[in-house]
Amino acid sequence: MDTNGDRGDHGDHGENMAGGRARTAALDGVRALLLAVVATAGSIVLFVLSVVSIVLVPLGIGIVTTPWILAAVRGFADWRRLLAAQWGGVRIPPAYRPVPKDANPWGRCFHLLGDPAVRRDLLWLPVDMTAGFVTALLPAALLVYPFEGFALAAGLWRVFTDGTYVGWWYGFVPVGGQLSALAAGALGAALLVVGLYTIPFLLRVHFLLTRSVLASGQGELAQRVRVLTETRRDAVDTSAAELRRIERDLHDGAQARLVAMGMDLGTIEALIEKDPAKARQLVAQARRSSAEALTELRDLVRGIHPPVLAERGLGDAVRALALRMPVATEVGVDLPGSLGAPVESAAYFAVSEVLTNAVKHSGAERVWIDLHHTPEHGGMLRISVTDDGRGGAVTGTGSGLSGVERRLGTFDGVLAVSSPAGGPTMVTMEIPCELS
Repeated sequence: MDTNGDRGDHGDHGENMAGGRARTAALDGVRALLLAVVATAGSIVLFVLSVVSIVLVPLGIGIVTTPWILAAVRGFADWRRLLAAQWGGVRIPPAYRPVPKDANPWGRCFHLLGDPAVRRDLLWLPVDMTAGFVTALLPAALLVYPFEGFALAAGLWRVFTDGTYVGWWYGFVPVGGQLSALAAGALGAALLVVGLYTIPFLLRVHFLLTRSVLASGQGELAQRVRVLTETRRDAVDTSAAELRRIERDLHDGAQARLVAMGMDLGTIEALIEKDPAKARQLVAQARRSSAEALTELRDLVRGIHPPVLAERGLGDAVRALALRMPVATEVGVDLPGSLGAPVESAAYFAVSEVLTNAVKHSGAERVWIDLHHTPEHGGMLRISVTDDGRGGAVTGTGSGLSGVERRLGTFDGVLAVSSPAGGPTMVTMEIPCELS
């Protein structure tokens, strides 16, 4: 029996586990530091702007500014929902009420202020910049603070004292010489070990706090039923609109051409002996009509379900879509398997809509698309579309992004938009799914 070999295998396995734990803790600590600094600053700015804008509503100024600021708050909250799902495995479904398309500025403003989901967003901002800051800072501190103890043990203590008095406190350790500095280093090592095991948990606590405020107060089952009801209604409305579009395109396009071609063929039959020259002209015209009808039918089919999507999958379909873009578009794909047909179709048309928005409204000269699948949290398709346009894109204001959000909501998907004034704009989409 090769017991030495067995011990070696177990040792390698233990080292791999320890290394993986250390990498996970380090990555989550950096993420927590980002949340503590960047996210807290964003919460403070948006909270101040929201309060000022709402106070100005009676004066009429807030009627114009409030919907835009609340849209920015919603985008910020959606970004945190996305991070919660990606970094902590905590899903926070959005529950916003759709804004009526024909609403005037007063109606739009008061509709948003009356939306419980928007009010939760506003309540979450002060919670995020206080308790959220603390819960994000703690895991970051467990990653960074131990290195101060190591630096003191390595000789940094001499900067604060000559060894005759306590010149620095590290935690509860008074540092006044090399011996106490070594004690500080030992405390730092203990904190680092504790951090390796607790940083991922503490980061998840931060996202659970976020969910406790942003999520609906309804029970989980009731919330799920409400979301499914809304997404089913959206899916039915979308399907009905799509059927009307197909009927209209068939009636105005291919059907009209086929009817005209049939009439031409009848005329050709009557003229083929009396006026062969005229008959030949009508034959050529009928041939052109048939070619145009075939082209329109192909375009119609492509609008329903692109053949390349069915034949070659989502990655190649998006690459083909990028080739038809009037701006330079780069595509990166990392999909080691195939997705379900409904998910591929939803993802394809979501990317198509985002690209259309970028071309029409952003003034972008370059677009980057990234598609990849991760096995985390049961499998997740993540798509990001970035452009170098002027920015200012928001959801919830009747834009095409609202339709994308509803399309993804049918699959429990999440959409987040980062689009500061001046650009760039980054639209991130996430759909739970497994590879086959």
